Amino acid sequence: MSDQSHIRNFAIIAHIDHGKSTLADRLLEMTGTVTKREMHEQLLDSNPIERERGITIKLAPVRMQWQGYTLNLIDTPGHVDFGYEVSRSLAACEGALLVVDATQGVQAQTLANLHQARLHNLTIIPILNKIDMPHARIEETREELRALGFVDEEMIEISAKTGKNVDAVLAAVLEKIPPPSGNPEAPLRALIFSSIYDTHRGVVVFVRIVDGSISFDPVLRINCMATNSDIAPIELGIFSPAMTRVEGLASGEVGYIATGLKDVKLARVGDTVTYGNMAGTKHEDLVPSREPLAGYKEPQSMVFLGLFPLSADEYQDAREAMEKLQLSDSAFTFRPVSSLALGNGFHCGFLGLLHAEVVQERILREFDLTMLATSPSVEYRVTLKTGVDYHKLGFTQNHIVSEANNQITVAIQSATELPDPTYVEKVEEPMMQVAIYSPKRFVGAIMQLAVEKRGEYVDLVYVGDQAQFTYLIPLSEMIIDFFDRLKSITEGYASLDYEFFDWATAKVVKVDILVNKEKVDAFSFLVLEAAAVLRSREIVERLAAVIPKQQFEIPIQAAIGGSVIARADVKGFRKDVIQKLYGGDRTRKDKLLKKQKKGKAKMKMIGRVEIPQSAFFAVLKRS
Repeated sequence: MSDQSHIRNFAIIAHIDHGKSTLADRLLEMTGTVTKREMHEQLLDSNPIERERGITIKLAPVRMQWQGYTLNLIDTPGHVDFGYEVSRSLAACEGALLVVDATQGVQAQTLANLHQARLHNLTIIPILNKIDMPHARIEETREELRALGFVDEEMIEISAKTGKNVDAVLAAVLEKIPPPSGNPEAPLRALIFSSIYDTHRGVVVFVRIVDGSISFDPVLRINCMATNSDIAPIELGIFSPAMTRVEGLASGEVGYIATGLKDVKLARVGDTVTYGNMAGTKHEDLVPSREPLAGYKEPQSMVFLGLFPLSADEYQDAREAMEKLQLSDSAFTFRPVSSLALGNGFHCGFLGLLHAEVVQERILREFDLTMLATSPSVEYRVTLKTGVDYHKLGFTQNHIVSEANNQITVAIQSATELPDPTYVEKVEEPMMQVAIYSPKRFVGAIMQLAVEKRGEYVDLVYVGDQAQFTYLIPLSEMIIDFFDRLKSITEGYASLDYEFFDWATAKVVKVDILVNKEKVDAFSFLVLEAAAVLRSREIVERLAAVIPKQQFEIPIQAAIGGSVIARADVKGFRKDVIQKLYGGDRTRKDKLLKKQKKGKAKMKMIGRVEIPQSAFFAVLKRS
């Protein structure tokens, strides 16, 4: 166990692709934590998806030894969808390295992460990375950092790729970041800042020991205060960077506790670990703490979609996979749902579309399950008319977000939950405050895109060659292709950060898709009234192209309530019944054609259309 004055806990924060993981690699190399032979790029990005996409998704802690000091580094994600991981890692630290790419300067996530670090009162060391690049804008980047309140003496210029000046970073960590200030004599209090599920060790919680200490003993019991569950830990350890067993952890240290739990709900991220009930054992004098730590604000799901197993036999496996994923990713939420067209599945909540894509990919890779995803939607708030009984509309107490003047407001996350318009007073959609950073030459193109996405202009500030926009944009407009199009029109230079701003009234309608006059609930979607016809036409045409022909014609319709707003038909097979006729008058042909028409009408009445899986993929994939 280390002396607290010789411990430094720090995170690396930066915009995506500014070199956090590369700097972490150099620090591991310089401190001898990893030998050159074991070293490979992005060492802390252990997940194959992280390595392929070149992004950090899950925070990774590691312990290094340097000049008699213990350094606990937590590498953090840079993408806006994974900001909640950043806030959790910052709560376990006293300092942060703010890495800025000298070729790009300060970007949207740089500011968002800096703001979070200042909220946690961390000591921040500004670092200019990639100074070896021929187009590095060192002086302009320094100017941008000065505008954020830093002085020249604090800034360290490095190249994480070549290792140039990285030793100055280690010296600054020892000199400027304060040691932990916990009370080693107080009862044990440890903050769970992350967790994983291990087949042999059960739930493994990553902890920062704030007060007191813990030593391994087979009779030792610990308690997770939020769930009040007593646990007999089976192993204590540190990250170096692999999990390494130790006999104890002292205040100020970062490590892990293997709980042996199979129930993933008993040890939650943000919970406080203290001593459990050890009456009758040699440790009965260890008093548990009564005061839990502050924990975290629960991450708010922003994007919702349904995930359905391709085979009904895989439902139970899919449920277990979701529970294990939720343990390592607390921002992912799910609940079981049932669909007439797709069977049993899950209604899932995510922080953004990248988050949704990563979760789907993890389900496929880690659990070998292919899931069909429905179109993404956002949460809407529906205010019911005075006196409407919400129970009769299928809502429960969990749906209610407010009650005032005899009017109830409920939250809905999918089209199937929207009540009939006769019961609805108003519908509100979430508005996001969006910060966009881009070179000045793209200002016109960005303004055009924002107008197209119903953006409300707030501000435009020029910082050197960079333009900083602030817009209010509905989340429903952002979740489809906003980020892709922004990158496209700015040649990849623009960066984006967003946060929830407020709820705004919107004219939202529910569009039902009918195949052969039967409603298919999996295809229902919520859309702005003005865009309903265009979106509906696109969907019915896509469906008409993929649904196989039958012996009869199949109408595919999009309807709002009882009004059909778009239609496309799948033509039926046509047998030439008059082929065998030769000669004779016209009445013989008409008689046979009439008989065929009658037969097709009867078939249509009793024929049920089988919708192939490809049709769901065609409609539900994002345009």
